[in-house]
Amino acid sequence: MLKKERHQFILGKFNTVEKINTIDLALELNISEDTIRRDFNELHNKGLIDKVYGGAFLVKDKSKNVFDITIINEDKKMAVGKKALSFLSEGQVIIMSGGTTNLSFCKLIPIDFTATIYTYSLPIAMQLSQHPNIELIFIGGKLQKKAMVTIGIDVVQVLSKIKADVCFLGVSSLDVNQGLTEMGYEVSVIKKEMISASDKIIVLATSDKINGTMPHKVCGLDKIDAIVTELNPKSPKIKKFVDSGAKMF
Repeated sequence: MLKKERHQFILGKFNTVEKINTIDLALELNISEDTIRRDFNELHNKGLIDKVYGGAFLVKDKSKNVFDITIINEDKKMAVGKKALSFLSEGQVIIMSGGTTNLSFCKLIPIDFTATIYTYSLPIAMQLSQHPNIELIFIGGKLQKKAMVTIGIDVVQVLSKIKADVCFLGVSSLDVNQGLTEMGYEVSVIKKEMISASDKIIVLATSDKINGTMPHKVCGLDKIDAIVTELNPKSPKIKKFVDSGAKMF
């Protein structure tokens, strides 16, 4: 396959997936990982993809309305959200991390639901602000503009004083051996604090986040009470997680 054809193939693949893994694509095309990395570099330099550790994401058009967020694979994320509703109980104290899977989940929360919810995600705070019975606490700090979440010592200090019933945790990558990992160090530190502050940890992850790793470890699977995906719990993709004792939903 010529380079131009590979580039077209890579861009076309984003019609069905949110992230392309370097190793998986190299195996699929029967070429070296170095060749895929060079392709990713060229497409990244053209502004067509965002190259990250171990793979790449498609560059999304920036919306004119900052809160009008495009959600890739929204049907999968809504399927995750519907399953996650079973972990909600009236009157809970909840910590909600960021990410579009959690944002999709928040759109499904009944309008009359009563809870106290802490979040460092601006889009999620705006979504939850529509619920009259939710006491919403937005955790302020330095804004990470790309992800629209706050980071820094101010966020860590607030989280260290919270005692939550449950944390709904979005993820960048989830692996049987490495557990939950993140691309950014600061976000990984904040998610560790969210875990420490919560009695129960519910991870919300679409299947494209499964069996991948990022540079910064957040926690092992032993710290997670449930992993919610859009997959059937008997799916071969999560068999290793089931065999390890992880509770998959």
